[in-house]
Amino acid sequence: MSKTTLKFDKVEKIQPECPHFAECGGCAYQDYLYDEQLKAKQRYMMGLLEKNGLAVDMYEGIKPSPEIYGYRNKMEYSFGDYIKGGELTLGLHKSGRFMDILTTDECRIVDSDFNSIVKCTQEYFRSTNISHYNRKTQQGYLRFLVVRKGKNTGEILINLVTTSQEAKDLTEYTDIINGLNFTGKLCGVLHTVSDSPADAILPENMETLFGRDYIYDKIHGLIFKISPFSFFQTNTLGAEVLYNTIKEYAGDIKVKSILDLYCGTGSIGITLAEQAKEVIGVEIVEEAVQAARENARINDIGNCRFFAGDAGKVLKENEMRPDIIVVDPPRPGIGEKTAEEVVGLAAEKIVYVSCNPVSLMDDLKLLKGKYSIKRMANIDMFPHTKHVESVVLMSKILVI
Repeated sequence: MSKTTLKFDKVEKIQPECPHFAECGGCAYQDYLYDEQLKAKQRYMMGLLEKNGLAVDMYEGIKPSPEIYGYRNKMEYSFGDYIKGGELTLGLHKSGRFMDILTTDECRIVDSDFNSIVKCTQEYFRSTNISHYNRKTQQGYLRFLVVRKGKNTGEILINLVTTSQEAKDLTEYTDIINGLNFTGKLCGVLHTVSDSPADAILPENMETLFGRDYIYDKIHGLIFKISPFSFFQTNTLGAEVLYNTIKEYAGDIKVKSILDLYCGTGSIGITLAEQAKEVIGVEIVEEAVQAARENARINDIGNCRFFAGDAGKVLKENEMRPDIIVVDPPRPGIGEKTAEEVVGLAAEKIVYVSCNPVSLMDDLKLLKGKYSIKRMANIDMFPHTKHVESVVLMSKILVI
């Protein structure tokens, strides 16, 4: 959905709450009333269904986020400068500019603890004159600051990401961060080294400067351990709406076996396992599977097993024929090969969860003819942005 621009009816714009909005690339629609944002996203989804020739028995519209400000539990900030050669900045990219970093220490989609950490970090490193990483020259030390905070626990984890090009003592920085007056509780400060030229964090080494290297958060009373690089839904309260929708679409699962494809750290599977006969989660990333097993153990969930590897091989080894398949793939979707494997399992239902409407449409067309689309709902996990989450219930077409 990267090229998507939502279309709004002729409605008056409002004064955005965020002072960074005019320049920041993080939000696009804070200058529209939230109800208008939801209407625009719903029109977009209905237009995509029509354009792709996909019929839905019941399209249920878009469910709002419980919070439209301060909703994010994770932010990844970049070090850089606003003007080439200018003073150090820390925040998000300026809208439409890859190299320019805008200081965003009054951001409205995070709570005050995030903004305090950004402001403190920027002030400290400005005073030290330590270099920031330049994406073109690939020179410099400071790269990213990643902040996580448990919405339902208040636990905070800070990860400072640098290159290995300089050796710095970060004790003073850690002590200063520790001295901030948080509304939550600081549980860990980490230092990660990433020398990859990619504009993403590819950790090569990580040390704990303070506390521990994980936090906990809760969804529907279940506890989840969140490590620095594990996936966890960015809008915790929105995730509760999302998981309620998945549960509703799955229906009565007391005697059902569920396959959780792309299970990640197991949050969907563990949520369903409370009511299901059994859940098997499959994920290609070994670290995520280890985290999923740990999360099942923490919550004393005994009917939930997680495996790393190819779904077809895992199911064959376990001789499992799932009644329901839950699919929550990354942005590119499942693709033709996995779609064929899913169809071959002949499950009575598929609950497809998607963060990318375009790849969702492609995958639904791959499943068309074998499964019919019974219900579809959207969940607004990212207010003020173009992004929209989808949950689709598909039912196996019976051949008479």
